[in-house]
Amino acid sequence: MTRIKVRSSVFSWKRFTSVSVFDRRHGGGFTLVELLVALVVTSIILGAVATLAFALSKANDATGDTSYKQAQLRYATLRVKELLGHCKLICYGGTDDFAIWRADGNNDSQINISELVYIERGAGRDHLQLTEFTSSNNSAINLSSINARATSWWTAYCSSASFTELIPHCSNVQFSFDVNPPRSKCVIISFNLVENDIVRQYRISCRLRGWAGNLLNQTASAIVSDDD
Repeated sequence: MTRIKVRSSVFSWKRFTSVSVFDRRHGGGFTLVELLVALVVTSIILGAVATLAFALSKANDATGDTSYKQAQLRYATLRVKELLGHCKLICYGGTDDFAIWRADGNNDSQINISELVYIERGAGRDHLQLTEFTSSNNSAINLSSINARATSWWTAYCSSASFTELIPHCSNVQFSFDVNPPRSKCVIISFNLVENDIVRQYRISCRLRGWAGNLLNQTASAIVSDDD
């Protein structure tokens, strides 16, 4: 019986000693190696999170830029097609702009200043905009008098103009006609847009469905008083 008790005591002492050493070793905090390992793991996780956040932010910016420019393109296409498709004549075609007689609003079979619209690309060919005139002046305008908007010929009929940006930032804007105005029946507007650092070319093509060539005289230099 005595020998059994001694062995039991020795076993109990060893177990107690082992637990005490374990408690003493871990009760005082992390070792230097453990801290270094924790820092490395934390750095890797934070780096991965930062990389993911940057990638998501860049993707959102790219998507937003593309969506914004596509919305501009849709608006410009609809507006230009509506104007050209229903207009009566392309009165003038120049280096930086062309003028259209969009409608005979007062049914006088003559061009008035409020019925004219310019589609412009600017001297740098870097934008696309509409220029319109608001005036109660119903004086008839000679077709041969219509020139580039920059020459300010229109100030004899109107004191100011309003501008609508269709595409504010683009490049290499080109205007082309099937034949020279005012006999033109088809217009193509081409330009470049940068989307996500990629240059893409677009074109708006439109045919004049309401072309009023019957109002031109034989030399296409003036509007006749009627179509007889």
